[in-house]
Amino acid sequence: MEMNKIKPEENGFVNVIIETPRGSCSKYDSDFELETFKLDKVLPLGMEFPFDFGFVPNTKGEDGDPLDVLVMMDEAGFAGCLVVCRIVGVLEALQTEGDGKQMRNDRIIAVASVSNLYEKIDGIASLGENILNGIESFFINYNKLAGKEFKPLGWHDATAALKLISKNALNTHVF
Repeated sequence: MEMNKIKPEENGFVNVIIETPRGSCSKYDSDFELETFKLDKVLPLGMEFPFDFGFVPNTKGEDGDPLDVLVMMDEAGFAGCLVVCRIVGVLEALQTEGDGKQMRNDRIIAVASVSNLYEKIDGIASLGENILNGIESFFINYNKLAGKEFKPLGWHDATAALKLISKNALNTHVF
């Protein structure tokens, strides 16, 4: 699959760039001006990313950043790693900044196309209630540490996630 030539509505796969690996207590961000990754913050002792965290390139969400993606795969990736992913759903959420400004800041859930452990995950329901609750709790607490409120609005299927990606694409061939 050639990067930036795949339309998600055609096959359900998108390219994701990993920013922060699963198990990391350090949060990394893309610095698009410097074309590198930088350390953004360090999480408190005992808190770590439950899955690899990254973004869909060439998209822009309400918060001004590319759309966020949690990627389930067998081993942790690394900052800057391109992973072709199969979209399984989305956690829609409302985020309130410290100044009171509200915006949608959804979290797309995906499975690495080469994953063996998660290959049978075929939708949000396949994840189970414990994993879904854990993902919600992580983002609620992660945002609370930054002085923000993260309010989950609900889980939706891959079709809704793919529509979100298409709606926020910066051009017609971003996947």
